[in-house]
Amino acid sequence: MNKSNARLGWLFASPYLIYSLIFFLFPLLWATYLAFTNWNLIAPDYEFVGIQNFIQAFFTDTVRAAFFVTYKFLAMFVPIVVAGALFLAVLIHSLPKFKGLFSVAFFLPYLASGVASAIVVNGILSYNSPFNIWLRGTFGLDINWLGSSLLAPLIIALMMAWKFAGYYALLFVAGLESIPKEIYEASAIDGAVGWKRFWHITLPMLYPSFYTVTILAVGLMFGIFTEPYVLTGGGPDLATHTWQLEIYSQAFERLNAGFGTAIAVINSVVTFGSILVFRKILEKWGAKHGWE
Repeated sequence: MNKSNARLGWLFASPYLIYSLIFFLFPLLWATYLAFTNWNLIAPDYEFVGIQNFIQAFFTDTVRAAFFVTYKFLAMFVPIVVAGALFLAVLIHSLPKFKGLFSVAFFLPYLASGVASAIVVNGILSYNSPFNIWLRGTFGLDINWLGSSLLAPLIIALMMAWKFAGYYALLFVAGLESIPKEIYEASAIDGAVGWKRFWHITLPMLYPSFYTVTILAVGLMFGIFTEPYVLTGGGPDLATHTWQLEIYSQAFERLNAGFGTAIAVINSVVTFGSILVFRKILEKWGAKHGWE
């Protein structure tokens, strides 16, 4: 590449680079600095406290709760959304026509507002909702759906799986469309049909899509805020208290912006570390089965 083409490349890339510099790099450096201060979000003056905020975070019950709650959500959400998205993708791919129409229909929940969806779910599960009245009248069941430390996280995980399954299904559909039909024809000659064909042909060929969807789903769990904030506020007993709720609470409710920023930095490290671990696991799993 000559210098003229190199300058032209930098010119075309400059809008994105400038955007990243202003809205990502500068805020990141500023937030990292604030994590070592005791700023209260209002006062113009603050002092440098070193690693005190990070030490305090490790001994704060709500921070530890956010750590474990995230992995609890992850254990519930990821299997459900991956299985649901794969089912929808196979269903859409098997349709003789109108695949695009059904793809858009299943994608619509992803476009819905998280607040609106949470309000609807809250209304359905409220004590005097028609659904709960029917359960009490028909089966004598009086269930406090969002007041249970076991049911509340599951409901939020199912709600988010409903929201994102259609989006992830599009990635699986793209993977299914890329599988050559000749492979299926050759496998049929060898007797691989039905479940055998799906397990030994389709699933291995979908490994890139499976890898992408799983990593996206894992990363999503470290940034959820709207659904638990609207439905439970982090309760009951911190059962749905996520990283983002803790950061919001410390920085904007308690005005401990320095401490809240330190928690955000810890969350970032935990997020990238967890994604890296899952990537390595998936890569080794794929290499073991020859799916790469």
